[in-house]
Amino acid sequence: YAGPSPYLVFLAAFLASLFVTNVVAFVLDAVGVRISDQAGVLISSLISGLISVGLIELLVVGPGALRWRDLGFRRPAPGEGSLVEDVAWGAALAVPAILAAAFLAAFLIALLGATPDPTLPPTHDPLGATLNLVAAVAVAPFWEELFFRGFTTTAWARTAGPRAAIIRAGLFFALVHVITVLGSDFSTGLRVALIAFAIRIPVGLLLGWVFLRRRTLAAPIALHAVYNGIPLVLFLLAGSRVATG
Repeated sequence: YAGPSPYLVFLAAFLASLFVTNVVAFVLDAVGVRISDQAGVLISSLISGLISVGLIELLVVGPGALRWRDLGFRRPAPGEGSLVEDVAWGAALAVPAILAAAFLAAFLIALLGATPDPTLPPTHDPLGATLNLVAAVAVAPFWEELFFRGFTTTAWARTAGPRAAIIRAGLFFALVHVITVLGSDFSTGLRVALIAFAIRIPVGLLLGWVFLRRRTLAAPIALHAVYNGIPLVLFLLAGSRVATG
């Protein structure tokens, strides 16, 4: 692999996404358009996804460091199964990943005495719930898997080997998800960030493993989508039962 470091590409994507998101928010506010928190999260995720895909094309695929096929956009070859099998692999592996994260979260919350806030803005409004689902199940899994598995894991597998790539990309994936974690004070914020980081490591490693095993993005995208979707749907159903007595 002779392309740019995934760390540098992520930094560029993060800063560009932050800038564009703030510009969009400023413009919407200037024209008097008010959007919900859920719509804001979806718009932000779409912006991040578009910029990430654009930078991968500009900095990685365009110069020839990797091809889109190398990043997982390919059909399985004869004898490798099918895309249906890839999706089934991912969906099935999401269940043990959720259980592992839940047990680890319960242990760390009890040990450290802090609880991370929900990743998505809570809502029981049907439209807000739909926007959350679209962001968590459709948008984020696609571009995050393209970046962290298709690009990052592939690049590092070529330079450091598959095992090191899975570990490095899994830790990188977990770390990125706590960049914006906050707390009421430094100690609380640190404990919350540690919990949020630790509970994402198992699924980050599993996503890398299933990507290198299947060599298409279908499997990790399916795993990621189901992993995000099941807890969100359960939360919405639980809220509905409470709301209706």
